[in-house]
This record gives sequence, C-alpha cells and structure tokens, in this order.
Amino acid sequence: MSVRRVLVLYTGGTIGMAQGPRGWVPAPGLLVRELRRSRAFHVEGQPDLTLPTDIDGLVVRYTVREYPSLLDSANMGPADWVGIANDIAAHDAETDAFVVLHGTDTMAYTASALSFMLEGLSKPVIFTGSQIPFMRVRNDATANLLGALTLASRADIPEVGLYFRDSLLRGNRATKVDASGLDAFASGNLRPLARVGVDVTVDRDLVRPPGTGPVRVVPITQPLVACFRWFPGLTPHTLDAMLQAPLQGVVLQTFGAGNAPDNQPELLGVLRKATDAGLVLTHVTQCLRGTVRDDYAGGRALADAGVIGGLDMTAEAALTKLMWLLSQPHLTRADVRRLFATDLRGELGAPQ
Repeated sequence: MSVRRVLVLYTGGTIGMAQGPRGWVPAPGLLVRELRRSRAFHVEGQPDLTLPTDIDGLVVRYTVREYPSLLDSANMGPADWVGIANDIAAHDAETDAFVVLHGTDTMAYTASALSFMLEGLSKPVIFTGSQIPFMRVRNDATANLLGALTLASRADIPEVGLYFRDSLLRGNRATKVDASGLDAFASGNLRPLARVGVDVTVDRDLVRPPGTGPVRVVPITQPLVACFRWFPGLTPHTLDAMLQAPLQGVVLQTFGAGNAPDNQPELLGVLRKATDAGLVLTHVTQCLRGTVRDDYAGGRALADAGVIGGLDMTAEAALTKLMWLLSQPHLTRADVRRLFATDLRGELGAPQ
C-alpha cells in the first residue's frame, strides 16, 4: 500500500468562514470538524484525515495545521509570508506535499513571495481557497480543496502553484481577475501547469525541475517597496512625492507594452533623479497579457531614465521579487537590477 502524506496549512480566508454579526469571518476549528464529517474528505475509522482510496490504490493522509489567528487575506503581509515558508521548511522531511489554504484577495502575492523564498523546493506547494465558504451548500470550496489535495498527492510538480476552478497555475504567474466569479484567477502569459477534469493532465513541458532539497528559506526582510499605477495626468510633483526615502524599490505599472509619456522631460527627470539616488525603479504592464518592450518611444524613454523592464511578470510577482532581492544583503543595487530582469523561478518568459 502506497501512502502519501500532505500537510495542509490553514491560514484563514473564505473557505473556513461562518456567518457572524458583522458578516463572514474565519471560524476556528470549524473547517476541520466539517472535513471529518464529509465522506469526500475523510474515511471514518482512520486515525488521520484520510481521503477515500481512488482506483489507483493510493492512500492520501493529510493533516490540517490551523493557524492560531485565522486571517482574512487582506490582513496578510510579508511577516505572514515568512511564517508560512518557515512552516513548510520545518515539516519538509516528514511531508510529501503541502496545500496552503488562503484567502483569495492576496493569494497571488503570497504564492509569488513563497516561490522566491523557498530555495531548493522539491515538493508541491499548492495554494487554494474559495469564493464561497465550505459551510454553504453551494460552494466552490469542495472542488478546489479536493483538486488541490489530488494534485499535491499525485502530481510530481515541485513548485509553488495556485489551484482554482480545475486549473493549477504557477503561483508567480497568477493574478486575481474576478471579485465574485468562481474563475477568480488567471495566468495571462502562461498556460496552466495542470488541469483536473475526468483525468488529471499535467503539462510536463512547463513544470520546473525539482530543487536539491532540503528546502531552505531565504526570507523577505525588506518591505520598503511600493507599486504605483501610472495614470494620465501624473505630475512631476506627485511622482517625486512617491519616490522618497526610505523607499528602496518601486514597481511602476505602465501603459500597454510598457509605455509612459516621452514628451514630459520633467517627469523623466524625476525618474532619473530617483535612480541616480539608488532607488531601484522597475516597470510591468497594466495589461493582463503581454510584455513590456522598448519598441515605442515611451518605453525607450523609461529605459533611458534607468527604469528596468519586468518583461511579462505580473505586478504581484514583480513586487514580491523586488522585495526579496532587496532583502539579500550581499546583492548590490546593480545585482538587484540585473536579477530583476532574469528568470529565477519561472516568473517571466516569452508571452504565450
């Protein structure tokens, strides 16, 4: 009998919420109780939470580690990301795979951050959650959690992924695109790593090779990074006010293929002054799909001002990657600029 052990890190989010006096709130202990009662998630009489055995005969046993303070993901920050990464590293030796239950609003940020912090990762780390709580009769929580557990236990995908609505996306390529629909996440520039339907289909051409474990946590300790969306009418005074110390890095979301006005020398002068002062300025497109280039004069003007193009990275990946790079004390500013535009965890590449 083959047994796979999965550790589920339950950080909070809609999936385990119950109705409270001020709306839906995380309910400690509720999700695990409901999983034990569900025939889809637990075989009665087993010592651990155990999925029903599939036709392949694989036994999947999983443990839910509920965090002491269950958080709405809007309350998650870099310190929480590091805590999740440390928990994965601490249990790496006795666990075959990990599922992280997380609220949807900032799930793409956390998944992106962990993709950079977890060096040498050789096991699946799959984020999931839901738009409708598990307690509701009609929900997406059941399918999302079953799909994540299935992929974690059966698919050899040794990277950080985000599973939602039958598709496993690379974690640092995902972004939330719908606040209320069940297709909440998309990956504009990379097709899914796997799909769960009648069969489980894994796109092996996309899956990255395993790291040389055990996994090591290289934490984010430098959150002095910001993300600004460029908008028509942005003034030099406003831009200069944004780019002040103690800020160390900025991700600008620029128009289309990475464009900004090239007919306003004062704006470009503010950017050049900031880069000369040591601020790491980067940019990605505001669009869901496509990449930043310097084909247009507006893109060339940004490059001339020292702004580093992030190619087809999502804003979430760009922000967390810049945080992570600036947290490494051995990297110079030149190193940070170079590595930002270098593929490290599958976060950038040619648009597909």
